[in-house]
Amino acid sequence: GIGLGVAKLSLAASARVTVSSSSSKRIESTVQDLKSEFPNAQLQGHVCDLSKDTIEEDLEALFQKTNQVDHIVFTATDAPAIMPVQEITREKLIAAGQVRFFAAVLVAKIGSRYLSPGPDSSITLTTGTNWQHPMPNWTAVAGYLGGTCSVARNLAVDLKPIRVNAVSPGLVKTPLWNNLMSEEEQEKICQFSAAKNPTGRVAQPEDVAEAYLYLMKDTNITGRIVSADSGALLV
Repeated sequence: GIGLGVAKLSLAASARVTVSSSSSKRIESTVQDLKSEFPNAQLQGHVCDLSKDTIEEDLEALFQKTNQVDHIVFTATDAPAIMPVQEITREKLIAAGQVRFFAAVLVAKIGSRYLSPGPDSSITLTTGTNWQHPMPNWTAVAGYLGGTCSVARNLAVDLKPIRVNAVSPGLVKTPLWNNLMSEEEQEKICQFSAAKNPTGRVAQPEDVAEAYLYLMKDTNITGRIVSADSGALLV
């Protein structure tokens, strides 16, 4: 969803783009669709499954294929571990952070060695507004969302002069929700949220993708969390 939106905007800006996913079929179809839309695109795709115990070796292999890059955008996630506190276990808690948190830190660690030196380069992570706006049964996920904000700010110091920031989206209509609820349920939530949001709508991936492009382009911003939430935190 959001990652695809970022890829499209980057290609529209004449960037060379590498996309990565845990699914080779998804990569093939995504690359094909993007090349149909951008016939002259400099585009490649590689598999990297962030849920595996071999994540560090797999990330090293991924970046060896990309060689030097200017920007890293991390939008990887999985279905949020929404559950009552009494159902949280150590195993569930660790699993909830594998892709959205632990992998993000390791991508920054390994990927920073392949970034062009200086503040023209950047790493952009992804969090979500639940760290600011608590919701029932989101405790396991909210801790990682807030942690991503802290990690982004600290990485900006540890990896300087490379810039590190994060985007904090609100509700975005992406395929991720297809694994959690029916289309009818999604539509009800979107209608309810749109009625509350000051913008009067729920964001599409391409809307939120603009925030990532801004963070890549502005060489004077680092250690910041940019919200793209349809104004949801105002109400």
